[in-house]
Amino acid sequence: MPAYGFVRVAAAVPRTQVADCQANWREILRLSEQAASQEVELLVFPELAITGYTCGDLFHTNTLLQAAEEAIAQLAKASAALFPGLIAVGVPIPVQGQLYNCVVLIHRGRILGGVPKSYLPTYKEFYEHRWFASAAQAPVAEISYAGQTIPFGTDLIFRCLDFPAWQTAVEICEDLWVPVPPSSYAALAGATVLVNASASNEVIGKAAWRRVLVLSQSGRCLAGYIYTSSGYGESTTDVVYGGHCLIAENGVLLAESSRFAPEGTLIVTDLDIERLIIERQRTNSFGFGSVAAGTDRHWRRVDFALQRPPRWRKLARVIEAHPFVPRAATQLAERCEEIFQIQVCGLAKRLESIGKPPMVIGVSGGLDSTLALLVCCRVADRLALPRSHVHAYTLPGFGTTRRTLQNALALMKELGVQGRCIDIRLACFEEMKALGHRPFGLSLENKTLEQFLQELRQVPKEQRHDLVFENVQARMRMNMLMNAGFVVGTGDLSELALGWCTYGGDQISMYNPNVGIPKTLVRFLVQWVAEHEFEGEARRILFDIVATTISPELLPTGEDETLVQATEQVIGPYELHDFFLYYLLRFGFGPAKIYYLARQAQFDRRYSDEEILRWLGVFLKRFFAQQYKRSCLPDGPKVGTVSLSPRGDWRMPSDAEVAAWLAEWQTLSPDAANG
Repeated sequence: MPAYGFVRVAAAVPRTQVADCQANWREILRLSEQAASQEVELLVFPELAITGYTCGDLFHTNTLLQAAEEAIAQLAKASAALFPGLIAVGVPIPVQGQLYNCVVLIHRGRILGGVPKSYLPTYKEFYEHRWFASAAQAPVAEISYAGQTIPFGTDLIFRCLDFPAWQTAVEICEDLWVPVPPSSYAALAGATVLVNASASNEVIGKAAWRRVLVLSQSGRCLAGYIYTSSGYGESTTDVVYGGHCLIAENGVLLAESSRFAPEGTLIVTDLDIERLIIERQRTNSFGFGSVAAGTDRHWRRVDFALQRPPRWRKLARVIEAHPFVPRAATQLAERCEEIFQIQVCGLAKRLESIGKPPMVIGVSGGLDSTLALLVCCRVADRLALPRSHVHAYTLPGFGTTRRTLQNALALMKELGVQGRCIDIRLACFEEMKALGHRPFGLSLENKTLEQFLQELRQVPKEQRHDLVFENVQARMRMNMLMNAGFVVGTGDLSELALGWCTYGGDQISMYNPNVGIPKTLVRFLVQWVAEHEFEGEARRILFDIVATTISPELLPTGEDETLVQATEQVIGPYELHDFFLYYLLRFGFGPAKIYYLARQAQFDRRYSDEEILRWLGVFLKRFFAQQYKRSCLPDGPKVGTVSLSPRGDWRMPSDAEVAAWLAEWQTLSPDAANG
């Protein structure tokens, strides 16, 4: 797909000179040159930018209308060699005795078409019906203008032949403010980029409402929306025009200008058309909308050819390295509070439905079990149950460190739950002996646990890998918990995606409140709870847990309790895996585009291209191979747009082949990505 499905767009506000069309088209050309230097492919100017919006009764003079037509002809000719993309600019066009407020689209000297305004405000400070006719009154579908014959009407969609998914439709100012904007019908007809050339004056609070309209329309239409409004230079006889520019994509604001700039304004960003198409395909109610709205009207496609850029280029938009974690502190706090409430409500309802039995949970002293324990405590509070209704077990094994064990014990005490510590090493030792297993090649025959532990300490660090040894511990823990009662799960979304859990061990439970939460967010959730729900010793313990290295602690530690099994050294950084997971599940992107985006994201540390590729390969292989663990997940609440529930968001066969994804991944290299 050209440029990985991105289209570079811009909204511009020229410094207007009212009724001076020659000065205005030259100013538009100047901004077009600036946009060309930034590789912009679609450039949008305000309503009536050629003449200025505030010409008043001068619109009734032939001199102004002829000057506007001549200016468009000059702009088309001059821009042909200077701007290779598409220019949308507002101009008044007379047609058979009526005057229409229009936007024309220009590409390399060719005027592709003219779109008249549908809704003309004639209230308060607006008086457009005095000068213009509505698009509904247009008598023809084709006109001669600026020396060219062009299609004319509101039924035009401008399609890029090099990238047919990029289809542009136009509406003008007030068209957005009505109950059903024309762009809604255009989107249902296939338009993915919606353009609004506007002249919206400034009054208190209007900018915020304008922003809401643009964001909501882009979200409802699952489209990109480019909005630009008249600015400095328009007449200030009664009102002031601030030159407000907004570019949104599916309800997200990508770029916004400051207002009241005395010189010309240009904002540039990249719209992800591929992402929008995928969203529309997934949201099948979007297609039903065209039937409900009766949009069986005929639409005319106006095609143009555009030499698209190479696949690789630096994007003019921010790629969030941590898509599950909001950057703004206030938004992050709001997100954490909402997620925590979802977790608590989900578990509370399940507990009520089965008679409020004690909640059984394994507490390791790590992030996931800590978060689940905090949820259990809040559920007990909500249901007016004593904290002792939470039966917390810490089950130290062969890899448990003193730090995590002490944190687990101290936290259980501070929270007031019923806590118990059971050393599982002897039980695991006896089970491995019964199985005839030789952990790390060591015979267990005629040995005691103490003798085995002594030999275990002598095993070289690089040889401490034994899957059965790990799984026996994980399943022993779950076996004990299951026999104790209603088990609350602790595994998170990232672990499930990678299959970093033991089937029949920490993979299973009676209900898992963490199932929808990615690892990169768990740390912030625990930190938020510590800061907002606790103080003193409990807060100190929680902060220490947040700072603890992530590990399943199933392999024996070194003599100084150094971890042999730091998770991220084995399977890769969770911030990368969460990034891969988000873009694979949320938008269905392939390895090439995910790699392209990852190279432009600012992670907590810098990763080489080789590292990103390596861990992307690990992610793809594990994600496909471990689906069988997700196909029988216990119940748990969805908290975000990405979920792996086999009953809801992700229904994938357990034996699907990863071959196509790996084939694409294998074509990638740091050198190839630059081409």
